[in-house]
Amino acid sequence: MAAGFFGKLKKFNWLMFGAMISLIAIGTIAIWSSGNARAEAIFHDKWISNVVTALFGLLLYFFFAFTDYRKIFSIFAVPAYILSIVFLIAVLIFGSTVLGGKRWLWFFQPSEVSKLCILSLVAVLFGNAQSRVARFKHTFKGFLFSALVIGVPCFLILEEPDLGTTLVLVPATGVMLFVAGVWRRGLAVVTALALALALGVLGAVYEAEKPGVTPERRERILKILPLRPHQVKRVKVFLFPEDDPRGAGYNLIQAKITIGSGGMSGKGIGKGEMNALKYLPQAISMNDFIFCVWAEETGFLGSLVLISLFAMLLLPCCWIALCSSDERGRLFSLGFATLIFAHTYINVAMSIGLVPITGLPLPFISSGRTFLIVIMCGFGMVQSIAVHRGDDDNRIFSRRSSSSPDEGNML
Repeated sequence: MAAGFFGKLKKFNWLMFGAMISLIAIGTIAIWSSGNARAEAIFHDKWISNVVTALFGLLLYFFFAFTDYRKIFSIFAVPAYILSIVFLIAVLIFGSTVLGGKRWLWFFQPSEVSKLCILSLVAVLFGNAQSRVARFKHTFKGFLFSALVIGVPCFLILEEPDLGTTLVLVPATGVMLFVAGVWRRGLAVVTALALALALGVLGAVYEAEKPGVTPERRERILKILPLRPHQVKRVKVFLFPEDDPRGAGYNLIQAKITIGSGGMSGKGIGKGEMNALKYLPQAISMNDFIFCVWAEETGFLGSLVLISLFAMLLLPCCWIALCSSDERGRLFSLGFATLIFAHTYINVAMSIGLVPITGLPLPFISSGRTFLIVIMCGFGMVQSIAVHRGDDDNRIFSRRSSSSPDEGNML
């Protein structure tokens, strides 16, 4: 027993673990600094809540890391996906409305939990060579089935509305489907159409909001766009941030000023003037724009350290996927790495005006209990793929297969 444990410990990816712990520490510091700048006393202790959540997340992390991920996939992937759909429906009916969206059900956000459930099911369905789905995954039928599996929860998440979560789920699952070989011609067509739609939306909003456009023409253009009014406003701010510097464009302008004011080495932890003087909007300084707080206080060098830690976190995920002999582990590692990369890129890019503003937290840095626990569980799963690589893939299913030859074809 001890030999087996130490054997797993040798395969443990310490670089990825160290990067994760370092990012949690940076997030705690940034939350402490951002919370102290707020007048409400409740935010001053938010960093303590982050530490407690991280400690609970560490217990789950090690549980998933040293539990064979194939057992978890085999037993929980399908039930967890179904339960996530139930929760996504429940939040639309019973959820609490916060800032115009229904995203909270009791004490957690179902859309965050659904990320792991969706990635796990996609890995099982298209990475298990014995599954029925894997037999037709290269065909149009397989493509339609994958679209249904991913599309149903994404549609429910969009209804909350939570466009940001959908924006990170689509590329994550898209990478998994491409690597799994799911009708790549169809994936290429859908990707091209999605890019064309995104460019079309940007062009339409630009045409509707540019100076000199009549109200009638503006209304006609916006009527055909698949966007809600607040989403149109965010795209307009991205295209014309200087048009309303004290209104819709205020957040983005102040975010860029805050980042730029940090200079090369920053102003010091807890000494950010834009944050302390509340020029950076307090409502988002602890969540969506927390990168601005860190950049002001640690400067370009601190931001470089932060980005380097994310690289140290994600590159091992890709290496683990490359070394995995199990297709399910390979797909999950790549999908989860893509999910975290999309989160990180969009959050940082919206802070400096490279993409429209959307409500996406920065992994391990932004304040958010559900998201922190979910991503720690996800990295625990990736660690399990590293720890159990090289094991006999059929060992854990041998007893089930001998008792029921067709059981492997249930999915």
